[in-house]
Amino acid sequence: MSSAPPPELRYKRSRFTARLPTDRLYSPSHFYVKHQEGDLYRVGFTRFAKRMLGEIVECDVELEVGSPVELGQVVGWVEAFKAVSDLYSVGEGTFAGGNPALARKPQLIDEDPHGDGWLYAFNGKPDPACVDAEGYTKILDGQIDKMLGDPPTSDSKEGAA
Repeated sequence: MSSAPPPELRYKRSRFTARLPTDRLYSPSHFYVKHQEGDLYRVGFTRFAKRMLGEIVECDVELEVGSPVELGQVVGWVEAFKAVSDLYSVGEGTFAGGNPALARKPQLIDEDPHGDGWLYAFNGKPDPACVDAEGYTKILDGQIDKMLGDPPTSDSKEGAA
């Protein structure tokens, strides 16, 4: 039996739209951090990061389970049609492993980035710079303003779904 999806905050700016689940934190580097249990967190790409990367073709983690992990540390990489990018830790503590399903099907990142397409997990504490969905809309506004060369605006939220 599956549970109901979490409430979402709808975001629209220029030609970018996203539904931001409100049950997680978001990093300024466009990763989400979802609490699992105890001090375990799963990390994945936000839809904005996915859009910037394009279609994912391969990914891997480079750390062993149980290794210490620090904020900003490279934990793996992802290859997409548009770019190859390092995966950075958005928490500190102990590396809990990569998503084993991605070895067989990296397209899960494209198909379900906020669900089965999570990237890696860690035990510890998320980056204190992580914000809730509302705060992430401000990060998105700033990033999109920068890309468009527009002055900042505050009209981005459409409310919870």
